[in-house]
Amino acid sequence: MNRKLKMGMVGGGQDAFIGAIHRLAANMDGLIEITCGALSINPVTAVASGKALFLAESRTYLTYEEMFKAEAALPVNERMDFVTIVTPNFAHFAPAMMALDYGFNVVIEKPITFSLEEAKLLKQKVEETGLILCLTHTYSGYPMVKQAKAMVREGKLGKIRKVWVEYPQGWLSKLSEREGNAQAAWRTDPTKAGKSSVMGDIGTHAAHLAEYITGAKITDVCAELNTLVEGRVMDDDGAVMLKFDNDAKGVLMASQVAAGEENALRIRVYGEKGGIEWLQHDPNTLIVRWLDEPAQILRAGSNYSHLSSFATHNCRTPGGHPEGYLEAFANIYRNFALTLSCKLDGTEPTAEMLDFPSVEDGLRGMAFIDNVVTSSQSDKKWTPYIM
Repeated sequence: MNRKLKMGMVGGGQDAFIGAIHRLAANMDGLIEITCGALSINPVTAVASGKALFLAESRTYLTYEEMFKAEAALPVNERMDFVTIVTPNFAHFAPAMMALDYGFNVVIEKPITFSLEEAKLLKQKVEETGLILCLTHTYSGYPMVKQAKAMVREGKLGKIRKVWVEYPQGWLSKLSEREGNAQAAWRTDPTKAGKSSVMGDIGTHAAHLAEYITGAKITDVCAELNTLVEGRVMDDDGAVMLKFDNDAKGVLMASQVAAGEENALRIRVYGEKGGIEWLQHDPNTLIVRWLDEPAQILRAGSNYSHLSSFATHNCRTPGGHPEGYLEAFANIYRNFALTLSCKLDGTEPTAEMLDFPSVEDGLRGMAFIDNVVTSSQSDKKWTPYIM
């Protein structure tokens, strides 16, 4: 490509949190520029947000329908190449489907849709159009998560037996949704969040990380969902026992009422020969424990000779310079952008470029939510995983 990719955005205006994160991540490598947006359902906010981002007035739209129609009418070298959708869960499906219908590639926040049925239709649409959909499961963008995946894939840990993954947060320890917290309000509203609050918001991250690192798929769940804050109408805590298609067993915990915790995502994976441990609070470190050798500490950026090409492809700074959430987010955008650029150029992307979450990951995430809710409501110990 001899130009930057042009990005549009649905949602993410001045009154939103995640839109700015997406724009920072997309901009980090200089491969992408935001050229248009339907940034808010509030017309005043939409216009003000467009001005703040120095978007042309003619390309600051009041609705995503207007944006897709207008952008599709522009010459190919002027219109947006893809759209990023950063609205709440209930407002993912319609703009994503319409974008694909108009020939635009899509980046979308997780969970991919409001329901499993919508996710199935969206996957079908992606397959019909041949377009690219990228799902921003941020944590798979960290270099040492990719290193963990490579070590499992290469058999260095032996046959995988056990997975522990946990995601404790404390920000919903109070009834914040009734105290003017807009982020809490929609996440705890079943008409906007979907079947589960805690599993839709953070449990899907934990499940995706478990499948991503191990390369195995969840086949059965045994779950309990809890509502621990009095007066809340949706779950805010849960635990799930897991079975995988490689015969490994797992435990997943997600809670948003772990008072004092921030985003303490942690995963441990154990095989016949050893295990790995990764924590989001110390993302540059991967702890490797061996059955019959001393433990190792692998660090991003400092020991490249020990790291896979997938890890080094996503390292940005020399050792000792912290890389965090924004860099992991940017790695997903960069890999998506490199893949899309190859497609537009008619060239083949590398395996490292193709390493970003897809519509299939989104479908599995929605299936995870559905199956966990079904299991929690059942009196049976195990629920087979239904896609």
